[in-house]
Amino acid sequence: MNMLENPLRAAGPDGDKLIGYWLTTASPMVTEIAAGAGFDWLLIDMEHAPNDLGDIVGHLRAAAAGGDAEPVVRMPVNDTVMVKRLLDAGARSLMFPNIQNAEEARTAVAATRYPPAGVRGFSTVSRATRFGRVKDYASRAHEAIYTIVQVETPQAIANAAEIAAVEGVDCVFVGPNDLAANMGYLGKASAPEVQQKILEALAAIRTQGKRAGLLNYDVVSARQMFDAGFGLIAVGGDSGSIARAMEALVEKFRRN
Repeated sequence: MNMLENPLRAAGPDGDKLIGYWLTTASPMVTEIAAGAGFDWLLIDMEHAPNDLGDIVGHLRAAAAGGDAEPVVRMPVNDTVMVKRLLDAGARSLMFPNIQNAEEARTAVAATRYPPAGVRGFSTVSRATRFGRVKDYASRAHEAIYTIVQVETPQAIANAAEIAAVEGVDCVFVGPNDLAANMGYLGKASAPEVQQKILEALAAIRTQGKRAGLLNYDVVSARQMFDAGFGLIAVGGDSGSIARAMEALVEKFRRN
C-alpha cells in the first residue's frame, strides 16, 4: 500500500458510491476478511468498540494484507494527541465523532496537518513514514489524509453547511442513531422526522461541494440514500452480521 495514495481522496466528492463496513468486534482477523470482501472502505471503531491504539496497528496491518478496502479509524473523541498518535501509527483516514460546529471541525483538521497549516507533532521514523523510508512524507502527508467529521445532533445539522465549508474536511458523516436519540427518537432512526433531518444535512453538505456519508444497514433504504446524493455509506457491520448468521443457522436446525 502506498502511504501517500488514498483511494477515498482519489474518488473526490462526486466520485463513485462507496460502500463501507463497520468493524466493532476488535478482531484483526475479521478486519482481514472484510478487507477482501469487496468493500470500498472499513470503519475501525474506537468509540463504541474495545480497540486501543495498539489494536489499531493490528487492524491496519490486517486490512493491508486482506485487500484494497481503505481503513477508516473512528476516534473515541476529537483529541489532538490521539490524532497525532493514530497518524504516526499509519492511519490516514480518520472519523471524528460528534462535531457540533465549524470551530470543532477546524480543530480536527488542524490536528492532521503539520505546522504552519496545523499542530501535528513531527516524527521522522514513525510507521507512517515507513520508519523514515518515505522521504517526502512530511511535505505530502496532507495529500493522503482523509478527514471525516460526524454530525449527530440537531444543532450539528443546523451547522452542517458551515462545518462542510471548513478547508480540510473531506466528508461530513451523518450519525443517524445518535441523531435520532438527540431528537427524542431513541432507537428509531427510521422515523420520518429523523429521515427528513438527514436529508436536510445532505442538502447542506452538498452545497459546499463535499461528500456526505451515512450509516444505513437496510439495502433498499441505503440505495435510496445513494441515489439522493450520499457518496459514502456503511451498509453493514461485523457484530450484526455474525450474530444474525449464527441465529439463522440455529433456527435452521431447530426447525428440522
